[in-house]
Amino acid sequence: MSDRPVIEFTITEKQLDTGLRGYPVGTCWTSGVDPQRGVSYVGYPIAEIAHLPPEDVIYLLFHKHLPSADEAAAFRRDLQQRAEVDPAVYASLKGLPPGAHPMEMLCVGIQLLGMTAKTGDYKEDALNLVARIPSVLAAIFRIREGWGDPIESDPALDYVANFVHMLGMPSGDLEKLTTLLRTFYVLHMDHGGGNLSTFTGKAVASGLADLYQSLASAMNGLAGPRHGRANQDCLEFVRQVNTDDEALVERWVRERIAEGGLIFGFGHAVLREEDPRAQVQIAVGERIAPDNREFRIVKTLRKVVPPILKENPKIANPYPNVDLVSGSLLNAVGFTDPEYYTTLFGWARIAGIGAQIVDERLAFRNGKGVAIYRPKYVPVNQPTQTLSP
Repeated sequence: MSDRPVIEFTITEKQLDTGLRGYPVGTCWTSGVDPQRGVSYVGYPIAEIAHLPPEDVIYLLFHKHLPSADEAAAFRRDLQQRAEVDPAVYASLKGLPPGAHPMEMLCVGIQLLGMTAKTGDYKEDALNLVARIPSVLAAIFRIREGWGDPIESDPALDYVANFVHMLGMPSGDLEKLTTLLRTFYVLHMDHGGGNLSTFTGKAVASGLADLYQSLASAMNGLAGPRHGRANQDCLEFVRQVNTDDEALVERWVRERIAEGGLIFGFGHAVLREEDPRAQVQIAVGERIAPDNREFRIVKTLRKVVPPILKENPKIANPYPNVDLVSGSLLNAVGFTDPEYYTTLFGWARIAGIGAQIVDERLAFRNGKGVAIYRPKYVPVNQPTQTLSP
């Protein structure tokens, strides 16, 4: 972990005001994104670990190696022992305005966990948050949907199955939902160090804000339509297509492009090949929802759209990304309200961002931690002025 790459980088005026896109500012120990191979966690390609138990992958991100059988069992017990939530958290969530968005409620829930059970130790708080957030997220669903009081955790169940149990969703295929969420959780846990939500969480923590304040900030970053809400937008896009006939889909896509409309679920800031996470979810969909209408449309889009986008030489990646698939599969197994999709994304990403914050605060620079983030901004169009006498 101590080896540092040698990077020479010159900033040009053209690169200013571009959101730091592609500008190296640090190192990341948990994950990386390769333009051809896609996402990897601690060196493991995501497709190779996508079907591991989520607890094992959480362990990987925090400890930088996959657990042995004994380590895995001990880690599961540790998460279960951390899982108890102060009842004041649920009482406060019930008092939120009824029109609150699920992501707003999630951010409040994280802050409430900090108010009721903060230790001040970044690693302890990160693991506590990972252990407790399924209970809080399930309660948010139940409170907002009017499904009744929170359901008590069942320590005999695994991490994702326990969330589905606490959710108590009155309809949908719970077995298929559990199968999908196990893979969904692993695929969405981490994505390098520079995406908006991760960078935001680490930047806030660099000012020595606590773990809960930092993660709530990260989730607010994730809530935007250009970041975590993409899976919701993709499902709405798939529904607009409304056919899996290849000829009709091609005509519809070409007309939309001609009108200046967006094609959701394709392209990626870094990747130059099809997102392996999309490939994994397509395979899951073939097992759990092969005849679902939206999933069939997704598969048609996957076939039809890339050749069309390749006609534009400015498009560097015409291939599907993870968001094309995930919303349709969540809908297929019973999550029919897309407003909740980003909270599920956030649930998974908490582990990855939490692990990165722990690394930056406790391990980087020989334990001194990353310095407070302070990028330079260049003042322009500010002529010298004086106050009138």
